[in-house]
Formats: sequence, structure tokens, C-alpha cells
Amino acid sequence: MENEITRRTFIKKTRVLTSTAIIGVNMSENLYASNNLISQRPSVGERSFTSKAVEETIRKVKSEIVDKELAWMFENCFPNTLDTTVRFEENDGKPDTFVITGDIEAMWLRDSTAQVWPYISLVNKDEELKGLIAGVINRQTKCILIDPYANAFNYSDEGSEWESDLTDMKPELHERKWEIDSLCYAIRLAYGYWKETKDTFPFDGEWVSAMQLVLKTFVEQQRKENLGPYKFQRTTAVATDTLPLGGYGNPLKACGLINSSFRPSDDACIFGYLIPSNLFAVVSLRQLAEMLDKISKNDQLAKQCIDLANEVDESIKKYAIREHLSYGKIYAYEVDGYGNQLFMDDTNVPSLFALPYLGCIDQEDEIYQNTRKYLLSEGHPYFFKGKYAEGIGGPHVGLDMVWPMSIIIRAFTTNDDEEIKYCLKMLKDTHGDTGFMHETFHKDDPANFTRSWFAWANTLFGELIYVLYKTKPYLLKNQY
Repeated sequence: MENEITRRTFIKKTRVLTSTAIIGVNMSENLYASNNLISQRPSVGERSFTSKAVEETIRKVKSEIVDKELAWMFENCFPNTLDTTVRFEENDGKPDTFVITGDIEAMWLRDSTAQVWPYISLVNKDEELKGLIAGVINRQTKCILIDPYANAFNYSDEGSEWESDLTDMKPELHERKWEIDSLCYAIRLAYGYWKETKDTFPFDGEWVSAMQLVLKTFVEQQRKENLGPYKFQRTTAVATDTLPLGGYGNPLKACGLINSSFRPSDDACIFGYLIPSNLFAVVSLRQLAEMLDKISKNDQLAKQCIDLANEVDESIKKYAIREHLSYGKIYAYEVDGYGNQLFMDDTNVPSLFALPYLGCIDQEDEIYQNTRKYLLSEGHPYFFKGKYAEGIGGPHVGLDMVWPMSIIIRAFTTNDDEEIKYCLKMLKDTHGDTGFMHETFHKDDPANFTRSWFAWANTLFGELIYVLYKTKPYLLKNQY
């Protein structure tokens, strides 16, 4: 289970894979040695789920990667979600898939979508994999109907270490931090699955009810008439784990944007209008409108989604773009509607850095390019450059700790082959001799990392390699 202290303490690791007991690998058989790249996957009988299509993809991609260590990392990371985090079953005639994040026994709406996202392109080759992802959609629908304001859920009603939080906790909730992107990710998975498969079975009356709750929650958090029903406080010494002013957060002026009390890192916002998440909401609302129109024939609800998306989009243009002293017009990370802006980024996706990856903005857009240059500069307070790597971090873990996710997203958001190669080298140099990605690592010491089992980061790395295999296969012919 999640622990407030251990999550925020730098965990020293040796040059041996010490997390194997957690992820189901037999230590005696799978110790890492520099010249002996033995698979760090659990044995076949201990894997949570096996997909024929995923296994075939691993074989094909790995055979095309010249750098043996990079190929080994791909083999470990790409299937990590399926190997270690899914609980797949059938309930009431429908597939139901519970997905933990890794070393925390809970399901985040955000993480669960991101963890299975790279497999969507393979579902038409594997009916069991298709059922597993449909099961994630069904489980997310249930979660939203339990509480659209919660970010993380238990398998059942077992309660949580955070049940004393001052908010409307339920026994089914692991944590109740309101984050716009949680609901956006549920839409992203549904839309991606539907587009790939044309299957409408998961999108029944329960799903429509959940989507009505999504829209209702977004409108409530525009806070046009009042502060809305959500508030949150936690007894803690960590300021980013609670909200000021009675649990409602710092003051906001209603302006059409949607309040997000917390960031995708689960850290509290300073100014509640979190711009990357609002941009994500614009995309998600338009995707939802298309599904409601074409699948559910619910023209009225679809129009409400489009109207809200257009309103948020216009407000972003008015409140979120400002002239930077050195980089021209860039996006602010957070704003409050009063004219205040916060210039920074936080690595978790959605981020300003990841906007093109999520389809929120064109990669060549001038304002995005200006923003990207700022984010990769020493003028950005959470850009860290050290002996082994450079990348973006955030307040969640602390200074000088680079998130591998930021290096992966950097590769996803450039067409420059040399920049992509640079990212691949940094990722190879900083896995701490484990063959896996982590939450963070110290810029001068990759053996100093947090979260030895973080399936989202692992799968995202696998996704990058798989995308390069399909779009720039020549980059996998190099030694890094």
C-alpha cells in the first residue's frame, strides 16, 4: 500500500535488481550481470495475463533492436502491465479488469488507461487481449459511478489508509484527490478502443450514466455559481498533499476553465486552473461527443460536451498564453483567472511537455515549441541536468530527481532523430541496472531511484520503442 513517507523518500538501490520479489521474478535465476542480460519477467506460470499478440510483438521488435541492452529493457518493460498488474475476470457476463499501478495495491483511472494504452493496436489480433481492455473500460465505468471525484480505487470495499482524509471517503476508494485528467483518461481509453475495434459492447447504459457524471463534474468544477461539492484536507506535514482554505484550494475567478484540485502527480495545484489538464479535457470532451452521437444517439448530451469543450478552449487562449521574458509566447502551467500564472511543468502526463503526445496540440505549433524550449532550459525550476541525464522532475519527489517519463515524452514530441537517440541513450544509462524504468532517479546517480515497480513508466518506455519500430526503425539499428 501507498505510504506517504516512503513515497517521498529517496530509496537507495544496489546495482542488483532488488525488486524481484515484488514483481514475481525468481532472484536465484534472474540476477542481472552486464554481460548476461537475463529476462526479468516473471516465469510464464506466474504472469497475471499472457497475450499471444503481445508476445509476438516482443519477439518481432526485439529481433530488430541492435543494442542488446535496449532490447532487454524492451522485453522487460513492454509487457510489465500484463505480467504483473492485472486481475482479469468476468462479472455479470461482462469482462472486468482491475489494474494496480505496481507497488501500490490500487487502481488509478489515469495509470490504468496509460498502462494498457500501447496494447490497443494489437487487440484485433487477440480476442483475449481485447476482452481484457474492454474489462478495464467496464471497471473504470464502475469507478466513476462510485465517485467521479476520486482518483484511485480499491478492488472492492476494503477501505484505505487514507480513510481519515477530510473529504467524502467511501470504502471503495483508495484516495479521493480530484484531478481532471482521471476522467479524461477514461474517455481516452474508451475512444481509442472503439476506434480500433468498432466494438460498442462496453458502451451501454451504465457507461452513458458515467459519462453524464463526467460532464456534470466538469461543469461543477467551473465554479460559476459556487465552489461545488468537492473539498479535501489531509492531516500531513506535506503541503502538496492537502488543500488550503477549508479544503477548496486557493481562490479562483470563474472564467470558463475547469478547476483541478490536484495535478496528475497527485500533488495539490497552486492555481486550480491546470492548463495541461484543461487542454486534455477539450480533446476528451470532443471525443466523448463523437461517441455519444454515433454510438448512443444522444445528440443532446453530445452537444453539451461540444459546447463545454469550445468554452474551455476559448478560455485557455485568453488566460493561459503569456509572453515569457526569454521565450516569447508560452503556455502557463496553472492560472487562477485573476491574471496570475505559474510558469513550470510537472512530469506526469498530462503535462505541457506532453500536449502533442495526447493530441492536444500540433507538435509544430509555435507556442508549443516556445514552451518546449523553456521547459528544457535552466530557466525552468524543475529541469535538472546532471552527470547521467537531463530531464524534468517536479515537487512530488524533489529536486535533482529526473523522471524517466519526461525523457520518454521528450522522444515522443520531436522529429529530430538525434534528439531521439539522445533520449534512448539517457534511458539506457539510467535504469539503475534493473532493466526497468522508475518513478525518478538522481541526475548524478541512477542507482538512487524511487519506485522499483512502476508499471506506467515501464509500459510507456515499451510504447516508445514499439512506436519507433513502426515509424523510425532505423533508429533501433544503433548502439546506445
